[in-house]
Amino acid sequence: MFDSQRMSMLQRLLDKEEIRESLCRYARGVDRGDWDLVRSTYHADAYDEHGDYVGGIDGFIEYLDRRFSDIDNSVHFLGNSLIEFSGPDVALVETYFVSRRLRPASEVDGSIAGPEDAIARELWGRYVDRFERRNAEWKVAHRTVVREAFSSAVALGGRRYGNHRWGRRDGQDRLYELRAEIFQGK
Repeated sequence: MFDSQRMSMLQRLLDKEEIRESLCRYARGVDRGDWDLVRSTYHADAYDEHGDYVGGIDGFIEYLDRRFSDIDNSVHFLGNSLIEFSGPDVALVETYFVSRRLRPASEVDGSIAGPEDAIARELWGRYVDRFERRNAEWKVAHRTVVREAFSSAVALGGRRYGNHRWGRRDGQDRLYELRAEIFQGK
């Protein structure tokens, strides 16, 4: 049977998995433009230091909505995530990420980008988070985005074309279609 030490270790594994899933929901929410999903990963009184934006979660969601208004796609790749507990309900979480976005070339970009090109913005960094468990849920209480590298470039041939299934930043993305099929009636 399980002794108390093994039960404690098992609980820590469950806590870590809940925190990792929260990080993944955040990335999905930003990439799909699902602001309710993003909001669900933060406590209501959370604070975010996100480069140009510093403040509470409501303002952060408004900032993201404006910031992504001309974005064709967004992809977050989450890497190493080290989770350190300071007690039963507080964790320091450092997660490496790469974020890449494409937007159509504008008239301003016309001198460097052709009609089939897009503008790519790429950020490498870390989320340095204080996660807290409140009401039995692990969520971000404070996030700081630490930049490690940043670049913008012309994505030659990066404009969307053809009959490919391109990612969408709305409820028409394949993820939401399949979710409706699989979870219909549940």
